[in-house]
Amino acid sequence: MSEEILRALIQLFAIITKQDGAVTMEERNYVKHFFSMELDADSVVQYLSLFDKLVGYDSDNPSFSKSVGDRKATVKDTLQTLKISKKINKTLSQKQKVIVLLRLLELLKADNQLTPLGVEIIDTIAAVFNIYSREYVLLKQYVKFEDLRELDDENILIATKSKDGIESKKVKCVTSDINGYAVLLRIKSVNMYFIRYLGADEIVLNGFIMNPSFAYLFSPGSTVKTPAGESTYYSDVSAIFETPVEQNKITFDAENITYHFRNKSNGLQEINISEKTGTLVGIMGSSGSGKTTLLNVLAGIIKPTSGKILINNMPYSSSKTALDGVVGYVAQDDILMEELTVFENLYYNGKLCLDHLTEQELKERVISTLESLGLEQTKDVKVGSVLSKTISGGQRKRLNIALELIREPSILFVDEPTSGLSSRDSENVMDLLKELSQKGKIIFVVIHQPSSDIYKMLDKLIVMDTGGYMIYYGNPIEAITYFKEATHHLDRLRNICHVCGNVNPEQIFNIVEARIVNEYGQFTPKRKISSIQWSGFFHKKFKTKRVKPATVKPPKSLSRPSNLKQIRIFTTRDFLSKISDKQYMLLNILEAPLLALILATVVRYRNNVDGTGYIFRFNENIPAFLLMSIVVALFLGLTVSAEEIIRDRKLLKREQFLHLSWSSYLTSKMILLFGLSAVQTLSFVLIGNAILEIKGMTFAFWAILFSSSCMANIMGLNISSAFRSAVTVYIMIPILLIPQLIFSGLMFNYDKLNESIRSDGNVPLVADALTSRWALEAMAVYQFKNNDFEKPYYEFDQLIHQSDYKTSFWIPAMRSKSNFIANNFYKINDSTAQQKSRETLAFFKNELSNEPFIPENTDFILDSLTYKRLSPGSFLQMNQ
Repeated sequence: MSEEILRALIQLFAIITKQDGAVTMEERNYVKHFFSMELDADSVVQYLSLFDKLVGYDSDNPSFSKSVGDRKATVKDTLQTLKISKKINKTLSQKQKVIVLLRLLELLKADNQLTPLGVEIIDTIAAVFNIYSREYVLLKQYVKFEDLRELDDENILIATKSKDGIESKKVKCVTSDINGYAVLLRIKSVNMYFIRYLGADEIVLNGFIMNPSFAYLFSPGSTVKTPAGESTYYSDVSAIFETPVEQNKITFDAENITYHFRNKSNGLQEINISEKTGTLVGIMGSSGSGKTTLLNVLAGIIKPTSGKILINNMPYSSSKTALDGVVGYVAQDDILMEELTVFENLYYNGKLCLDHLTEQELKERVISTLESLGLEQTKDVKVGSVLSKTISGGQRKRLNIALELIREPSILFVDEPTSGLSSRDSENVMDLLKELSQKGKIIFVVIHQPSSDIYKMLDKLIVMDTGGYMIYYGNPIEAITYFKEATHHLDRLRNICHVCGNVNPEQIFNIVEARIVNEYGQFTPKRKISSIQWSGFFHKKFKTKRVKPATVKPPKSLSRPSNLKQIRIFTTRDFLSKISDKQYMLLNILEAPLLALILATVVRYRNNVDGTGYIFRFNENIPAFLLMSIVVALFLGLTVSAEEIIRDRKLLKREQFLHLSWSSYLTSKMILLFGLSAVQTLSFVLIGNAILEIKGMTFAFWAILFSSSCMANIMGLNISSAFRSAVTVYIMIPILLIPQLIFSGLMFNYDKLNESIRSDGNVPLVADALTSRWALEAMAVYQFKNNDFEKPYYEFDQLIHQSDYKTSFWIPAMRSKSNFIANNFYKINDSTAQQKSRETLAFFKNELSNEPFIPENTDFILDSLTYKRLSPGSFLQMNQ
């Protein structure tokens, strides 16, 4: 809670405690206990001191508070209560309002008396908070009851050894190994649970011993443990209150599944599985036994070598089919956008798969999903990286599950959700999966070394052994008995400790992987029973019974947006991710101007004769600067794009089940990269041109460098898609940049390259394919033609140079052609000479036709010119 809300609550506490004359020690202790649950030790002292000040409590003379009379609530107190309630009403969620109301009722009862005036004040608060009257009455009843017979509501659950004394027909009751009573209350409107314990045992809730006079929030993932070791999970409680799911709505069958790796080694051998709605299936096995391979095959990520997978008796694959969206997959690794908040991760994932929802409906779905996973308190917290965590490992796992859960797939595959988590977080995550299965889903989970409590949550267990053999499939508790019986253990009937109720799953692997002992009493590498033998034992004793296939079509939970919407969603998500990484943005924004500053300062060369300051026209380094500008643009374009697809590879793997548009994804990448490149190249040009005093070239240079950088962006995306390692990609960058330098045309003369590359008189083909050659030519030509000094005279200089060319080269060449034509037409009997003469004449006419100073009757002039050298007969023969 925020400081504003806590201060408001303190004022409410003070008003309520004053209504019976003065604060009592019990009331003060309750307030202190409340603060200790919400705050650290130093803050407890601070806020308790504020409370004492408001109620007139003297810590040096505790009896003083008892002697302060006439501190009863007045009309002023009532008005103040109304004002405070209205103030925090806009800040608190409905769940927080219920908790506040419960705490106020407990405070009023702290000294074992619920005074009418105090109840009236809390009634006012409940009215302002818009608490349902029926639920408010139930809350008061839950706080003040002394006898279980006072409770009579379907939202009450009592756990006890014996049902004696519980006469209500509405109250739910379960047997439990505790001395006394555990009373649970459900507030249905907000799906909240509270628990109170009445008894002498040390009952532990989430690692803390429960105070009998205090009601605790029983949130998702909570666990209650008795001294005897019995555990009650949130999922167990919620399952009692939830409406039973429709059975066989979803069925999943894997028939004779085999899979072979590319090297022909066996991955899976004859796997048969059949499950129905509401089942949590655990997959266990030693390292390399094929657990993850089995999960990937069942999820459709890997196509089996043989066999088939059926959902509701329909063939399944991860491609677009009628079963599109039915399956969800949670990988072992975190697949989160680290720069986004918990809410944003889930929100943008929802926009990609729930296009049928309105904006408001989607946000409500996101909040609802976060609340169901116990993540609502961290919704505005940035996820952070694995090395720089801002949320815990357990919260990261739950968020990964939430990304799939938001679209409510009917079948969920989860790969090692407890890996790297504490025992407490592991239990919370598994309890969540158990709860999801009870709501009508089929969940397959790969789990490694589960604790007793986690193991007992499983409905079915699959045990895999080396080589991909399935050696057990059935009830988890019975698995221990089965393996003990197979190896003739004396205590084969004992699978649970009769004292503490714990199960030791490690017994299974100790039996399966038992080694042969040699004559020296040392264990050998050879196992007593091989995986093939274990598989034979299993198939001999058990046969997988196929559940009755569901005949209804699985509910469709996937609604993809259009390609245009996907572009917008991808772009927004990626943009928010990038700007949230301040270090990334700062380096990318400052890199270009910093390079421009260094490069332009270094090449600002002063070579003027009169010794005055820097003059641009005397700087001989400008051509080199132009080339280096292009190289910088290419380098910046490559570095910002080279890791884009590699970084998103895990994200793309998760989203493959959504079958989103690949072109939309790439388009969004190009939009962002091009935008960043535009900013980078513009800052480079502005600073570089300012230092070197290159005037009038800003837009043209920027357009050329921006185009070059965009080309580099495309190259970066290509290599990012082609390679799997970021290290490999960055090694590729010099390989791509160095040829750009070599074939730019500035560093090396094209005519002086290796003879296998050069093309005499022409630009080598390889240079024509590179960006730097065209960019350098564009910059150099534009700089020469359109600078402020040359631009007014360029056309005239061009005419002068063309005239000089024609005078020196073109006209002599044309005279030579004319003489060739005339001379060869004398050779009347030489058909070859005449043919060459005609070809030369055609070339001659074409050249003259392109000249503006040649009159329109070019043919007549040429014919007359030729006739001077020919006889009349020959001239006529030529024209024929």
